Amino acid sequence: MIEIQRKSWFRGRVETALVKGLTRAYSTVQVDHDRFLLQVRAAYRLPISSYQGVYSLDVNELDAVADSIVRSGMKIAAVEGAGFGLGGLLTIVPDLGILSTITMRTIQKLSLVYGFQFNTDDEIAELWIAAASAAGVDISRELLEKEVVNKFVPRMIQRIAARASAEVVEKWAGRLIPLASSAIGAALNYWFVRAWGERAKAHFRQRHLEIRDQMSRDREALPVSTAPACRPDKD
Repeated sequence: MIEIQRKSWFRGRVETALVKGLTRAYSTVQVDHDRFLLQVRAAYRLPISSYQGVYSLDVNELDAVADSIVRSGMKIAAVEGAGFGLGGLLTIVPDLGILSTITMRTIQKLSLVYGFQFNTDDEIAELWIAAASAAGVDISRELLEKEVVNKFVPRMIQRIAARASAEVVEKWAGRLIPLASSAIGAALNYWFVRAWGERAKAHFRQRHLEIRDQMSRDREALPVSTAPACRPDKD
């Protein structure tokens, strides 16, 4: 009974920290689209001048960039987790705030890699649908009930935090062990970003392929010119 109560209390702390961290990420954290485009062009030598250009690339090239971005986020999260992990349970709230920022920036970058920007309210809502998918949240009903973004996103954050807290509470309980908390913090943050990154990648990749397939069908549906071929005038 005591163990159940401890886990219930711990899950409540995790959920509250995730809500705060994700809300802060929504309000203040956004990857600069133009700067990121320049970075991926230079780092991965992608021959594109806009995000629309990713649809002309081999999807395997995009997958390689996406995998690299997830690995980078995992490494940053591990370093952060090792540092905050030294404080054990006391540092869970600030740790999750930073971890939420790292995770959301990773998801934003994956969104851009597969050609999805987030400038309009609809695009921002789609980004958080991807975050929900990464957290393992069933968003089928939300897809039918989307509302103005400033109401939709907080509702999604609550559901993401509830689902994520249930997923990680068993693993994060190890941070109660003082001597092991640093190593455990690094490993758990590494796992967290990897799990969410891989799910978000799968979400964006599937949507990318759907749009690419639609573009192919649209091209095939274009009418073929039936005008007679021009012939040179006879002398």
